Amino acid sequence: MLETDNHEYEKAILIGVITQSQDEEKLNEYMDELEFLAFTAGATVHKRFSQKMAKPNPKTFIGTGKMEEIHAYVKAHDIDTIIFDDELSPAQQRNIEKVLEAKIIDRTYLILDIFAQRAQTSYARTQVELAQYEYLLPRLVGLWTHLERQKGGIGMRGPGETEIETDRRIVRDRITLLKAKLIKIDKQMATQRGNRGQLVRVALVGYTNVGKSTLMNVVSKSDVFAENKLFATLDTTVRKVVVGNLPFLLTDTVGFIRKLPTQLVESFKSTLDEVRESDLLLHVVDISHESFEDHIASVNKILDEIDAIDKPTIMVFNKIDQYKAEEYDESDLMTDRSSVHYSLEEWKKTWMSRMGDDVIFISAIEKENMDEFRKKVYDKVREIHVSRFPYNAFLYPDVMGEEE
Repeated sequence: MLETDNHEYEKAILIGVITQSQDEEKLNEYMDELEFLAFTAGATVHKRFSQKMAKPNPKTFIGTGKMEEIHAYVKAHDIDTIIFDDELSPAQQRNIEKVLEAKIIDRTYLILDIFAQRAQTSYARTQVELAQYEYLLPRLVGLWTHLERQKGGIGMRGPGETEIETDRRIVRDRITLLKAKLIKIDKQMATQRGNRGQLVRVALVGYTNVGKSTLMNVVSKSDVFAENKLFATLDTTVRKVVVGNLPFLLTDTVGFIRKLPTQLVESFKSTLDEVRESDLLLHVVDISHESFEDHIASVNKILDEIDAIDKPTIMVFNKIDQYKAEEYDESDLMTDRSSVHYSLEEWKKTWMSRMGDDVIFISAIEKENMDEFRKKVYDKVREIHVSRFPYNAFLYPDVMGEEE
């Protein structure tokens, strides 16, 4: 373990592959994100390894020669943890552990581990625990000693059952119990959503670490946990907000990420119901991130999976204070001018211009363009409210008044 800032950090290495569907540039983006995930989980990355191959090896994910190179590095530098950028099959994980003799985890389990660290409420912890058990169930071979043993072994296992088979039954029973618990909580939360009255519901959605919680704090004047780490917010936060004289409900939701584990999408169904049942989405984007267009696509993919892609949406491009275009050298005949060289004004003239009024550029932390943001939200919420309750139109003028 490496000690930094009074915290113990595991020493880790990262492994990824360059394939026909994932070129070197894309892999580097994913590895940057994987390193941030590792840091969030409590590890320091000492080295990255990559290999170019047509497709991952079905037995060991990477080739024999690369495996030997990694094994030598792990032994020489006393590495604690090896993190793969893609989800490993149970067989791949077992085979790799035998060769490298170290703790092997993949991106999926790393994300699950961060969620487990960040879960604050009983509900979030139940959701994460279910996702973890569903991930572990097919991987119990060689892992059974890490699971809690039930007290009193007599009568707990049938004739001829192995410890692994017993643990499989225990885990399946636990999964059944957690699912039943979540169904009960989901019904309670659905009732709570139904009891919120007729206020328009607005949900903040977006990639992880784009500033949703910071924006929530500014708009609702609340104190929602915000941090420059991935998945700072897991538990859904709902606040009643008044803009002008118009009240509505604002929900801060869990951040999305590329390659989001399917187990989490399923176990966080009720959290995502807040998005599905909202009237308006504020899709927050970190425009200072070089991959923000990929982030938008990843979020839209998940919104499509939960049948929320067609909801009225305002694109909120956040962190304009941190945006910097790369300088373009006109004398460099080998490099074409591309989107990395665009100013914010040039970005506004791209595909973003087709969104009409449903786009805004802000800095939540510096409070830049927040008056324009509030007016845009007011106009959209008023439009939804008046379409629902036409007789209330006189209460909320077309022009936003002073905030109460």
